[in-house]
Amino acid sequence: MAIGLFVITFAMNVLQLIQAKREKALAEAGPSGAERTLARTSFLRLVPNAFSLENWSYRLNAVAFVFWTLGPMITGAIWAQQSWGRYWGWDTKEIWTFVIWVVYACYLHARATRGWTGTRSAWLSIIGFACIVFNYAVVNVYFPGLHSYAGLPE
Repeated sequence: MAIGLFVITFAMNVLQLIQAKREKALAEAGPSGAERTLARTSFLRLVPNAFSLENWSYRLNAVAFVFWTLGPMITGAIWAQQSWGRYWGWDTKEIWTFVIWVVYACYLHARATRGWTGTRSAWLSIIGFACIVFNYAVVNVYFPGLHSYAGLPE
């Protein structure tokens, strides 16, 4: 659930950045005919405004963060205790799962208390998703550890 929601918020943040750039260009262009025609024919006219995308992304990231905390972080530690006799073993996968948790915690904190809005919050959320992709595409395959496929015969 967490990763599914993070994928959705990643897409929303990318659309937010594109939509914000479009909205800025339209505001600077004024009521020019060519720009207005482009605004009517673009698929982005069907996309909500950047402010709405940012607010929905923030809310969904908060829900995904709870799922990430309960999923890989808490239940993963309980499973590790049952399987290996320890809650935390400094495995590469465990470290990157914690890094992802910290990045999204920073995103939520910066957005809620420090007033990070707009492109700064979108980029921080995108960095969090990039960490997820790195965790699953690179750490699983190339870093040896209890959670990886590195070193397995082909």
